[in-house]
Amino acid sequence: MKKSLDEIASFLGGTVVGDGEILIESIRGIDEAGPGEMTFIANAQYEKKLLTTKASAVLVSRDTESSGKNLIQVDDPYVALGSLLSLFYPEEKEAPVVSGQAVIEEGAEIAPSATIYPGVYVGRGARIDARVVLYPGVFIGREVVVGEDSVLYPNVAVYRRCLIGKRVIVHAGAVVGSDGFGFASPGQENVKIPQIGMVQIDDDVEIGSNTTIDRATLGRTWIQRGAKIDNLVQIAHNVVVGEMSVIVSQVGISGSTQLGRSVILGGQAGLVGHLEIGDFAMVGAQSGVHEDVKAHTVVSGSPCMPHRNWLRSMSCIPRLPEMRTSLNGLVKRVETLEKHCSLKKEKET
Repeated sequence: MKKSLDEIASFLGGTVVGDGEILIESIRGIDEAGPGEMTFIANAQYEKKLLTTKASAVLVSRDTESSGKNLIQVDDPYVALGSLLSLFYPEEKEAPVVSGQAVIEEGAEIAPSATIYPGVYVGRGARIDARVVLYPGVFIGREVVVGEDSVLYPNVAVYRRCLIGKRVIVHAGAVVGSDGFGFASPGQENVKIPQIGMVQIDDDVEIGSNTTIDRATLGRTWIQRGAKIDNLVQIAHNVVVGEMSVIVSQVGISGSTQLGRSVILGGQAGLVGHLEIGDFAMVGAQSGVHEDVKAHTVVSGSPCMPHRNWLRSMSCIPRLPEMRTSLNGLVKRVETLEKHCSLKKEKET
C-alpha cells in the first residue's frame, strides 16, 4: 500500500507541513525509518531525533515544527498512529468455518459467520455469535455467551455460564470464570465455599495473556465496557472493574473490591478486598492498597499514601546513611554536653 502525505493527513484530520505528494509505503520507528517510510513522535523527549531521522515524514503534535522535514501535525500523535497502523496493516479477516476437529456439544449455537479452529470445545447451551473467532485450544463451557466480533486466542478457557460481550479480545492462556478463592476456617479446615456466580465481560474489553478472572461466589464478577487488562493480572471473585479502566501487568485485586470509571492501576499493585477505588483514581506501580481511594486522587507506596507524600518520603531514602551519621554525631555531642553539665554540677555542690 502506498499513500501520499495529503491522503494520510486527510484520513487523520491532520495538517501537512512540507511536500504533500510524498508517497509513504510503511510505518517504522524513528531510528529505523528510511525513505518512503513514516515515523512518529508522541513524546517531547524524542523531538531531537527529528534532526537525525531518515524517514520521509513524521507524525507530530500540532505545535511541533522542524525545518526541512515533512510533517503531519495532529492533535494526538499516538492516537493518530493507531489509526494509521490500522490503515496500513489491517487485520486479516478469518474465513467463516467450523473445523471438523472442533468438539461442539449438542445444543450449542454457532453463528454461520463464526470461525472455529481445530481443538476448540464448545459446551452444551453455549452461544457463539456472528464473526466470533475461536483459536485452537479454546474451551467454552456450558451456557457461555460470546458476543459478536469477539476474538479468543489459543488456549483461552471460559467456564460455565460466563458472558462475553461484543468486540472483546481475550489473549492466549487467559482464564475467565475459574472458582473464586473462597474457604471457611482458612488455615484450619479450609472448607470450600461453592462459587455459583459468573463473570460478565462487557463490550470492547481486552484481556491480556494468562490473566485470570474468578467467578463470583454469588452474583457476578463484572468487567465493564472498554476496560483494558494487561497480561498476568489476577481479579478475584465479585470484583467490579469500572468502564474504561486500565490495569497493568501483575496487578492483584482481592475479592469484592470495586473500581470506578477510568481507574488506572500501575504494574504489580496489590489491592486488599472490599475496597472502593473512586472514578479516575490512579494507583502507582507496586503500591499496596489497604484502604479506599477517593475519586480523582493519586496514591503510591506500600502501604499506599498520597503520591506527593510518597515522593517526599522516597527522596529521603538516598540520604538515610548521611542522616544516620549526622544523627549519631548529634547524639554523641548531646551525651558529651550532658556529661559536662553533670560534672559541673558536682563541682559546684
